[in-house]
Amino acid sequence: MKPLGFIDGKIVDIDALVVPLEDRGHQFGDGVYEVIMAIDGKYVYLKEHLDRMERSCGEIRLVPSFSREEVENFCHQLLKESGMNDAMLYLQWTRGVSPRVHSFPPNTRAILSGTIRPAKVIPPELFANGARAIMIPDERWLKCHVKSLNLLGSVLAKQLAVEAGCFEAILVRDNKFVTEGSNSNSFAVKDNCIYTAPANNLILAGVTRAVVMAKAQELGYTVKEEFVSPQFYKEADEVFLTGTTTEVMPITILDNEPVGDGKVGPITRKLQEEYWKLIGKK
Repeated sequence: MKPLGFIDGKIVDIDALVVPLEDRGHQFGDGVYEVIMAIDGKYVYLKEHLDRMERSCGEIRLVPSFSREEVENFCHQLLKESGMNDAMLYLQWTRGVSPRVHSFPPNTRAILSGTIRPAKVIPPELFANGARAIMIPDERWLKCHVKSLNLLGSVLAKQLAVEAGCFEAILVRDNKFVTEGSNSNSFAVKDNCIYTAPANNLILAGVTRAVVMAKAQELGYTVKEEFVSPQFYKEADEVFLTGTTTEVMPITILDNEPVGDGKVGPITRKLQEEYWKLIGKK
């Protein structure tokens, strides 16, 4: 088992020096990406992730240089040659290589690259007992629905969370309403109703978010996609996050105060268990 890299149709050593200096992804963040997990040798929601990647390409007018079938084959080839059962695939498109100019350069071919590594292991006690989060201003751009390589706003937010001893930063737009986490979607539960921000340009509509919302509705819970205030989160009975690597993460301490009774709530726990069943996590 070993981490591997991939660029433009070729599998390479993960430490290989293969990124051209004038790749627009390197210089401008001009591209899109996805992160896809594999469990027991099978990708989790591969179709949904590649669907979203195609939508992101469309949003930034990037024309892929490989077909959807070829991209899927590359994904499976990487997993097979890595020898890993549980892995994390990072996949990105950039607009290609060109002398630096802000506008789209003509006749530039998009480049597909990626890496596959062992899956990140989140401490089990966080899933069991809940994690800490802080609330900070959402200072990102206005096209958060695009899974863009431009992640500086999220990077700075996550760093503030880490420095505060927290798992995540929950973002507040214009001091009015909660959008999502720095790299997760966020949910608040009040009176057995689940609230999450609507899937518009201010959030990235996560694959895990959609799966968990559908399961919640199947279980009979009411799910409302509407913006709520940071105070609503602080007064919620439960708060949780969803994401490809985050899965379903309870938040039991928010801004140094307990959420509800400070323990993982029953709705969060149920959704966590049901999600693990769906993805085959043991």
